[in-house]
Amino acid sequence: MKQSLKVIISGGGTGGHIFPALSIANALRILVPDVEILFVGAEGRMEMKRVPAAGYEIKGLPIAGFDRQHLWRNITLPYKMWKSNRIVKSILRDFAPHVAVGVGGYASYPTLAAAARMGIPCLIQEQNSFAGKTNKMLGSRVRKICVAYEGMERFFPAEKIMLTGNPVRQQLTECKLTRAEAMEKLYFDPMRPLILVIGGSLGARTINESVLANLHLIGESKVQVIWQTGGYYFEQIKQQLSENGCPDNLKVTDFINRMDEAYRAADLVISRAGASSISELCLLGKASILVPSPNVAEDHQTHNAMALVNREAALLVRDVDAQAQLIPLALATAKDDTQLKRLAENASAMGLPNSAEIIAKEVIKCAEQRIQA
Repeated sequence: MKQSLKVIISGGGTGGHIFPALSIANALRILVPDVEILFVGAEGRMEMKRVPAAGYEIKGLPIAGFDRQHLWRNITLPYKMWKSNRIVKSILRDFAPHVAVGVGGYASYPTLAAAARMGIPCLIQEQNSFAGKTNKMLGSRVRKICVAYEGMERFFPAEKIMLTGNPVRQQLTECKLTRAEAMEKLYFDPMRPLILVIGGSLGARTINESVLANLHLIGESKVQVIWQTGGYYFEQIKQQLSENGCPDNLKVTDFINRMDEAYRAADLVISRAGASSISELCLLGKASILVPSPNVAEDHQTHNAMALVNREAALLVRDVDAQAQLIPLALATAKDDTQLKRLAENASAMGLPNSAEIIAKEVIKCAEQRIQA
């Protein structure tokens, strides 16, 4: 490529959008070291901090989503959209990208819609098995649609779809420890099964309440549990455990810095069913029990989870049933070596490695079409 490659990546709002975006950017830097990358996000959203922290420049748009609970707040949406369109046109003219990449989220639509109108090749990456509204609206305007699940022709033109998987955090796949070594590093007995309970960096209220309601079962079992409560809930849970007692086989933390080691040690993972989490579980070949969050658009976490459940690659407990069913099921599953092996093998078969590199190569192909035109 004679010209220096220039790429705009737009979207965010949640870690599920931001982590894949950063992984794609990192892969582009490896393939094209002198690439120029500019992110476009939504003002006040997570990407405005996470992207600069990762070493990339980002521009913010005053865009926001439709508020279904407080309808009066939507009165400013037309103005925010108009202003965002003006800003993004200026960004595109000044930066002059060869290609635009959308990962979903508020900022993705105005950025890619404007890029498409200006003749800039566009590519979108859809993380979930049930496509988000932004990506569905952009599907007819882009040249390539990178997806993580089969059957996405329900939402997009089949000829544009490419099954790539979701990029995951690179350090998760680089862990060299054996299970026994990871267990010992985390101060667990490698001869006993270990359950890893996670609910994201902020935590998951239902999962946390399920553990608290079943401390006696955990204490009576020979299963070990490492429980990431999330920072939001940690102090309250620590106080409750101080008052009521904490089983010796339960280790509680607000945040796990070395998730690669925790995953390697775990025989069974309890998790929400966000796209990034599921991609990690499949790529690492982990047996899991998924508790889809009911508080997401179009119930996409249940769709994500069922893609695994239907292939016997995970078990599912509904959020409303979790307090009564989750921990008893997890303790029984952790002691069933046959089921653990089946779940892990089936999950691994669904893993798609090197997703970030594959997507980055497609981004470069789209850019070359622009440069050669």
